[in-house]
Amino acid sequence: MLIKSVNGKTPSIPEDCYVAENATIVGDVSFGTSCSVWFNAVIRGDVNFIKIGNKVNIQDGAIIHCTYKKHPTIIGNNVSIGHNAIVHGCTIHDNVLIGMGAIIMDNCVIESNSIVAAGAVITQNTIVGSGSIWAGVPAKKVKDIDQSDFAGEIERISNNYVMYSSWFKEEE
Repeated sequence: MLIKSVNGKTPSIPEDCYVAENATIVGDVSFGTSCSVWFNAVIRGDVNFIKIGNKVNIQDGAIIHCTYKKHPTIIGNNVSIGHNAIVHGCTIHDNVLIGMGAIIMDNCVIESNSIVAAGAVITQNTIVGSGSIWAGVPAKKVKDIDQSDFAGEIERISNNYVMYSSWFKEEE
């Protein structure tokens, strides 16, 4: 793994987090507990800060960045960021699933208990309302989520990634 300071800012990663050996984390990045950063993921807090909550999994090839002098990136708790997703200068609240290959642009807000579908592009300044699914290019709301099923599913995914990361920690 590459953990690198930039402009006097060093990533803060609790010991219980897992970071794959070829992931890159740079600059003003702070993690909560029980997070995982998977293979080839890049988290670059060089031009603004990135704050990541508890039980967040950043899957293979995902890129998280921010916007110089404008937008930090803030990610809540129990968030899954799918393989090859791009999250840039935005806010993601708790219990959110960002699908594989999705793109979240500057100054967007993804409210709690929501899903951004695989391949969706959430364009600049968009607010994804709580309890909704957005899909397409550009993304639009496609339906509301049945909250009775959803909360357990997001928790299951978050817990699974904590379990998966434990397998890799055992091998170290």
